[in-house]
Amino acid sequence: MTILDKIIKNKIVAVIRGNNKEEAEGIIKAAIHGGIKIVEVTYTNKDASEIIKGLVNKYADVVIGAGSVLNVDTAREAIEAGAQFIVGPNFHSSINKYCQDKKIDYVPGCFTPTEVVNALSEGVELIKLFPGEVLGPKYIKAIKAPIKNVRVMVTGGVNLENIGEWLNSGADALGIGSILTSGTNNEHEKIAGKARSFMGKVAGDR
Repeated sequence: MTILDKIIKNKIVAVIRGNNKEEAEGIIKAAIHGGIKIVEVTYTNKDASEIIKGLVNKYADVVIGAGSVLNVDTAREAIEAGAQFIVGPNFHSSINKYCQDKKIDYVPGCFTPTEVVNALSEGVELIKLFPGEVLGPKYIKAIKAPIKNVRVMVTGGVNLENIGEWLNSGADALGIGSILTSGTNNEHEKIAGKARSFMGKVAGDR
């Protein structure tokens, strides 16, 4: 099973920022405890590479990726740390080529049909619809009508109440970030409980 297959099978991608290394690692540990198997560590955290390296060594059954990757240097650093997929808020052709050379999946952010088609034409296999909350679930159904081969991961605007609507509209995977920690005061069991709730919602689709 490829990395993209695992992302699409598991459906939920925990997008972890954290104000520092310890906070991010605590959130990730709780998310994994709650059943999440796909983790995206964003480079908005200055310790992202170190976090990725530690996770790859510790969790053999969890897919670890890097997010908020804006340039090739960051992509290189992430992949050297062990990142198994690279995510960005936009499409960057140089990052795409570098990831292809390294045989690492690149999931770029796309907003318009033109951006989606351009990314697909350069070999991208999964696009990140971003920001999802601006476009809404109906946008996926609309865009998949003419662009039938596009696979979509939504980041932004996903919650327990609308997760079914996203999936029914054609979302292949769902990125969840601040919703995982909102109202938890970063308490392990509360975050793990939220993670379990999200995984429970997609259990029938896996």
